[in-house]
Amino acid sequence: MKDSKIILGTWSWGSGAVGGDQVFGNHLEMEQLKPVFEAGMQAGLNVWDTATVYGMGASESILGELAKAYPRKEVVLSTKFTPQIAPDTADAVTELMENSLKLLQTDYIDMYWIHNPADVERWTPGLIPLLQSGKVKRVGVSNHNLAELKRADEILAEAGFHVSAIQNHYSLLYRSSERGGVLDYCLQHGIQFWGYMVLEQGALSGKYNTQKPLPAESDRGRKYNPVLPQIENLTNAMKTIGEKYGASCSQIGIAWAIAKGVMPIIGATKPHHVQEAAEAAKIHLTTDEVKELEVLAEATGVDTRGSWEHSME
Repeated sequence: MKDSKIILGTWSWGSGAVGGDQVFGNHLEMEQLKPVFEAGMQAGLNVWDTATVYGMGASESILGELAKAYPRKEVVLSTKFTPQIAPDTADAVTELMENSLKLLQTDYIDMYWIHNPADVERWTPGLIPLLQSGKVKRVGVSNHNLAELKRADEILAEAGFHVSAIQNHYSLLYRSSERGGVLDYCLQHGIQFWGYMVLEQGALSGKYNTQKPLPAESDRGRKYNPVLPQIENLTNAMKTIGEKYGASCSQIGIAWAIAKGVMPIIGATKPHHVQEAAEAAKIHLTTDEVKELEVLAEATGVDTRGSWEHSME
């Protein structure tokens, strides 16, 4: 798998249950997303992350249709098994993976994840036959704490495989995986750390404030609009640091995550989001700048843990 500092996320693509319309207040379908996908490929950002549960297949379906225009080896496809929607059958992991193959219009998945640690002992073994068959090239775990990550790796190791990556919520406002030792463990053991919600669904993009809040009827609007006054000092500092680099507030948030050894997952809904992300990967923040941002983030007193997450500490 070609390494990229940036992963492009598709949670906000399509509509339906847990889809972009409900979570983000977006209404994005194929025609609007084609130029986004093309911009990513042109920028060399070829790693695309989705999940069956995003719009209950809508995101996977759109991604698969767009990806088929390119040689398969040039696109890195990442999707997830979500225990909460698993059928009550003997081989649920394989069943949902096969459904993802159909929606993505491919015969293999580059990275396949257990979406959350509902039952590490029950679901992790289901990844082994997928790796043995070659239908899945690498596997990861998402929303797992350090003990759960280690246990998943032990289960895979019995069959000669390992966890290649973890995908957890990580941002200036939410560093639970750092405090809980997950990030350091990954850096020490060659496990990639994919950070999602690095920009907190736009709240750290610098585009929203008390005068210009997030979409009020979306899940993200209900979550972040009440705390926008508390994070203004942080986003103002991000903008000030950005001026030094000719960069936006969003780009500084991305550059901060990269400086921490994280591969940020950036929600791609417009071509300029992709271009901004590609440029952000070239920014190298100083140690003092990283520290300044973290001090201001701590001072907000904001906890952005999602309802689906348990603490990593």
